[in-house]
Amino acid sequence: MLLYLADYLITLDGTFRVFQYLTLRAILGALTALAISFIVGPIMIRQLTQYKIGQNIRDCGPEGHLVKAGTPTMGGALILVAITLSTLLWADLGNRYIWSLLFVTLSFGLIGFIDDYKKLKLGNSDGLSASMKYFGQSVVGFVAAAFLFYSAQVPAETALIVPFFKTVIIPLGEFYILLAYFVIVGTSNAVNLTDGLDGLAILPAVMVAGGLAIFAYLSGHANFANYLAIPYIPESGETVVFATALMGAGLGFLWFNTYPAMVFMGDVGALALGAALGMLAVIVRQEIVLMIMGGVFVMETLSVIIQVVSFKLTGRRVFKMAPIHHHFELKGWPEPRVIVRFWIITVILVLIGLATLKLR
Repeated sequence: MLLYLADYLITLDGTFRVFQYLTLRAILGALTALAISFIVGPIMIRQLTQYKIGQNIRDCGPEGHLVKAGTPTMGGALILVAITLSTLLWADLGNRYIWSLLFVTLSFGLIGFIDDYKKLKLGNSDGLSASMKYFGQSVVGFVAAAFLFYSAQVPAETALIVPFFKTVIIPLGEFYILLAYFVIVGTSNAVNLTDGLDGLAILPAVMVAGGLAIFAYLSGHANFANYLAIPYIPESGETVVFATALMGAGLGFLWFNTYPAMVFMGDVGALALGAALGMLAVIVRQEIVLMIMGGVFVMETLSVIIQVVSFKLTGRRVFKMAPIHHHFELKGWPEPRVIVRFWIITVILVLIGLATLKLR
């Protein structure tokens, strides 16, 4: 929105040309989202508390979590507000990727909102049924994947890029839609599973978004993409603004969500953030790198799958409790130790993911 204003002001004073630079708009997008979070956060927390929108704690969980009962939840709406406003202000609204990202993020956020609302205000402890939730995610995921496939401008946009091997590019054809769908929906649910401790999911999401922002900037620049032997994706550079807005909004939310949390994000935030990360990775053709950088999310998801399969086949549990962060809690790790160590692991994995840019 402000980009159009800058285009007009340039005719009056060339100084305003600086606002056309993607890097500046990305920085301003992050700062704007951060400022919105700081301003709106306390107001939203007060409203959530006033309307008694508090977290329900499962009796079967770690005993230390019982004291968190009643903590305001659905705070992920704060993240969505900050991301959306910041993106609308600083991104090029003529860019197809920006609107597809907003569509996916807000749609998954709506699904999460309905799930949270049914749990907290309607007295349905299970929220949306698993089938209804997955159906909604599937519809949005397939629509987004189909849009990207049919709007592709170059072959690289629908090919699978294998990191570490610069010559391995696998054309997917219509299988691209299936891959994109699984990445978007899978990442959404993986982040949701990880969101079980104060700040555990949000900072890894911020760091992964930062890593994908770098890929987006390089993939959207023909010279950089050619030098690094990564696919050039026309128009993808603009998604940097969305990614940095996510980073700013996430850091702003972490201010209130850090241990001991003043607010939880709920499904409205976790499902939306995961879908946004998946969509970003699909756009810049780095699905495998997403699995590397988001290794904590992958680990959490695999722990649940392993636990369920093991119990059904053998009647035994591999972990004390799944997702795996609860396993470490029950082993005696204090909650802050689990959180910070998972953060450290994410830093390492994001660096490994970025290393694929040169190790090819």
